[in-house]
Amino acid sequence: MKSFTQYLWFNTKKHREFINITKQVESFLAKSRIKEGFCLVSAMHTTAAIYVNDADSGLLEDFDEMLERLAPFNENYNHHHTGESNGDSHMKSLLVHHEVTLPVTNGKLDLGPWQQVYYAEFDGQRKKRVVMKVIGE
Repeated sequence: MKSFTQYLWFNTKKHREFINITKQVESFLAKSRIKEGFCLVSAMHTTAAIYVNDADSGLLEDFDEMLERLAPFNENYNHHHTGESNGDSHMKSLLVHHEVTLPVTNGKLDLGPWQQVYYAEFDGQRKKRVVMKVIGE
């Protein structure tokens, strides 16, 4: 069994962004030369997330609106008593989750026809990291 690891870095221009990283993950997988196994993609920050879904701009707007309804920005989060002001960003990350594990078959990501891999940033405009790790043969 082999493993291969690489990192992606992000410093978004906006506070919240959804970035399609499918091509970066596919490129990483090709470099690994692993044909069968699993690929983990994980945001290494508690105010970011990784998810798989359709690459539709209207859907991205719907996600953003839904997350804002479920975890709106406000000053009432207990987390803000620590001097931070990003309690909603932590809640949004928790709702989406910080990682995905993707199957690798014949050296390719084994995704459905519309599935894409996304990095979701909820407290941007600073440098953050994502780890990609593939294990297999």
